[in-house]
Amino acid sequence: MSDPVPPRAEIVVDLAAVRHNVRVLKDVVAGAAPVQLMVVVKADGYGHGMVEVAAAARAAGADWLGVATIDEALALRAAGDRGPLLCWLSAPGDDFAAAVAADVEVTAYSEEELEEIAAVGGARVQLKVDTGLSRGGAPRRLWHDLFAVASDLEREGRITVTGIWSHLAASDEPDHPANDAQEEAFRDALALAASAGLEPGVRHLANSAAAVLRPSARFDLVRCGIAAYGLDPAPGASPPLGLRPAMTVRARLVMSKEIAAGDGVSYGHTWRADEDTTVGLVPAGYGEGVPRAAGNTAEAWVDGVRRPIRGRVCMDQLVVDLGGELPPPGTEVVLFGPGDLGEPTAQDWAEAVDTINYEIVTRIGGRLSRRHVDSDVTPGGHAR
Repeated sequence: MSDPVPPRAEIVVDLAAVRHNVRVLKDVVAGAAPVQLMVVVKADGYGHGMVEVAAAARAAGADWLGVATIDEALALRAAGDRGPLLCWLSAPGDDFAAAVAADVEVTAYSEEELEEIAAVGGARVQLKVDTGLSRGGAPRRLWHDLFAVASDLEREGRITVTGIWSHLAASDEPDHPANDAQEEAFRDALALAASAGLEPGVRHLANSAAAVLRPSARFDLVRCGIAAYGLDPAPGASPPLGLRPAMTVRARLVMSKEIAAGDGVSYGHTWRADEDTTVGLVPAGYGEGVPRAAGNTAEAWVDGVRRPIRGRVCMDQLVVDLGGELPPPGTEVVLFGPGDLGEPTAQDWAEAVDTINYEIVTRIGGRLSRRHVDSDVTPGGHAR
């Protein structure tokens, strides 16, 4: 990035990248049959900023937005969003009345939840069925009764059933047998719902990986989360799509110093220098969401070179091996970014700490500031 590094550390999100990714994904799912695109912006937009990402996604043509909780949905409405919006993770006693008043579509997993929603009156409801993930959604043995109750409530004018959906367990593994089994189960659920008299407007099963890799699972709508942020939903299996990672996490060195061969670094001395070298102090640690497991596994970009993180990541700081160089305080450090210049990416960090890129970008934050830029408006990533 070409703009000044802040005093400590920040997350920079390029909204142009989000718009680009949404357009790419719309092109991927375009075909003979129209398929709508939902961009998932839960968990504060996977750490990218929910309100800002939502606006960028809408501007690029997202038909729907998806969130987990009613509170997230209401925050989007308060920020001015007025398009189709679905939330799907409610608990008994949640404020369904506020959701209905804000024209938010809610999800029911059970007869009990459906009755609680119907008590409000006028709700637009989608029904989630469990096709094999064994997480949220009605189990197969209860589908018949759920659909029957939903149909009765709809005839009584207490709800409108607008969708039926489910979620895949292994879409990032295209050859996993669960994919065929879940798609077959979902088709069974749709047939059963139709026999109960339900005519949902949208039927959806595919997340990012399935949207890209499994055309048969697209139905009326696909839900894209991680891909909208420019990260690969199925590393090693996805075709090149030209997605652009939207997030860069950067800081600047607090200090650099010389250490001697044999000197230990950070708590527990889990790393010792095997020769005289130099190290730099970066003011970000697990208090900012940097994985503690990144110690001795991940790399950062310092002064145009990848540098290994040495020793344990601390609450407020981490140490990088500078290989004998002594860059001055204030030198830019990129923990991860798009990778255009050779800097580590969120995927690199995920592999280094044995997790997924979702977790890397979603957990980062804490005391970091977050800034949104638009490289379409100001090339180079300057703030608008």
